[in-house]
Amino acid sequence: MSTEHGSHSNYRRTLGPVALTAVGLGSIIGSGWLFGAQRAAGIAGPAAILAWVIGAAVALTIALTYSELGAMFPKAGGMVRYGQYSHGSLAGYLAAWANWLAIVSVIPGEATASVQYMSSWKWDWAKGLYDGKELTGSGVGLASVLLVFYFFLNWFAISLFAKTNNAITVFKVVVPALTAGALMYAHFDTHNIQAAGGFTPNGWSAVFTAVATSGIVWAYNGFQSPLNMAGEARNPGKSLPKAVIGSILIALVIYIALQVAFLMAVPSQDLASGWSALTFKSPLADLAIAWGLNWLAIILYADAFISPSGTGMIYAATTSRMIHGVQENGHLPGVFGKVDKKTGVPRPALLLNLVVAFLFLAVFRGWGSLAEIVSVATVISYITGPVAVMSLRRIAPDLKRPVMLKAMPVIAPIAMVFGSLVLYWAKWPLTGKVILLMAVGLPIWAWYELRKPWAVLKPHLKAGAWMVSYLFVMAAVSWAGSTKFNGQGYLAEGWDMLLVALIALAFYTWGVHSAWRNPTLVEVEKEMAAAAEAEEQAETEPAKA
Repeated sequence: MSTEHGSHSNYRRTLGPVALTAVGLGSIIGSGWLFGAQRAAGIAGPAAILAWVIGAAVALTIALTYSELGAMFPKAGGMVRYGQYSHGSLAGYLAAWANWLAIVSVIPGEATASVQYMSSWKWDWAKGLYDGKELTGSGVGLASVLLVFYFFLNWFAISLFAKTNNAITVFKVVVPALTAGALMYAHFDTHNIQAAGGFTPNGWSAVFTAVATSGIVWAYNGFQSPLNMAGEARNPGKSLPKAVIGSILIALVIYIALQVAFLMAVPSQDLASGWSALTFKSPLADLAIAWGLNWLAIILYADAFISPSGTGMIYAATTSRMIHGVQENGHLPGVFGKVDKKTGVPRPALLLNLVVAFLFLAVFRGWGSLAEIVSVATVISYITGPVAVMSLRRIAPDLKRPVMLKAMPVIAPIAMVFGSLVLYWAKWPLTGKVILLMAVGLPIWAWYELRKPWAVLKPHLKAGAWMVSYLFVMAAVSWAGSTKFNGQGYLAEGWDMLLVALIALAFYTWGVHSAWRNPTLVEVEKEMAAAAEAEEQAETEPAKA
């Protein structure tokens, strides 16, 4: 007996822990492994190894907060719903907008990565796809074809998606592991650690900036995908936490191996001008050719299409579920909440994301520029989880929690601090630009909300004030911060990060105490109670028979 309501009954609960872990791992291992090692090394030098560890720690603490929420509310597009449940429409919309912005822009990012790697092929037409900074007209055209390919893979059925994704994910895990091992075997020059300014050539601040802007946050952000597919999960209380945590830990091992392999495989003569001067178009493939591993370069060129395409396919699926969630929050027309009965796919939402992906591709034509924007938008979306999970423990203590960590009162504020620090590490003016991008979505919220009576609107504004204030304060701190992070220098290095941590804790406290039992929460409680009753009836009926 179905325990879902409305359009959610059209989703197919066919994804188990293995399939969901494949979704998470497939999202994490996309284009990040193809470019992340060089980009992180260019910013932080050999200390980029630690940047991957810090990034995993940040993602893991935040993922733990979302695992409790995802298991509580196993609905499609889960990540865009939690802020709405805890704080109402304003905070919920801002969180959903940041989340969707961060995820939907990954789709053109993966297509861009594939085409950028293809530009290293020997044929003239391939060399003309990328000019060294961004895709050319022909490159954008080919990336557009890939976007359509991702779209049609998701158009037909969730079962086709799962089968295709499982196969691609196996390939995506094997090839990076093979690449790291082969490069280490071919050339492992430990002198590179000291060759161009030592382990931290640009200081520790550069390590933190690498976490925020080199694609590391972008890479680990794939942990969201299983949560957004929660509406199709079997036994979400057990499978979601396993998938989220497992995918992060497996990816951490792979990324560290790749970073070490890259650092030791760079020819010493190429480090004469420092790590930041490296200009490999296809970093790992170029190194494979440099050390005579032509067979590996061929595999990498093939995987440069398969790996990002697999991730692009996953994000095309998960973002369509997010659009469905935003529609049910009341901030999009009803057509975007429709799920095809035969295939279990939200096709109008899928189509909307394709259009938006084309817009991003037209504006941001290089992997690096997209990685920066996506990473910072991702961090803004992170702050909702820690606040929402503890808010709901306060205002809805009786809700069933299949996952409930005793340490969450400690984990949640730490996650808030970590997220805020990464936002600060992204450097001014990038932090300001992305926070401004957040404001671009407010007219949509205003269209749906400002027509409501003041008595209805007021509690939503009051409960969301902490999040609006947080964004303005973080922008101001980024502007005034240490020169190490491109600030004005009004805050000394070290003290700036202490201030950010204290600000994070202050807004965390404000956020938790401003939560309220808004209509969306009351409605979802009724849904969950009806679902529990239906399950109980389904269990007792066979016993009577």
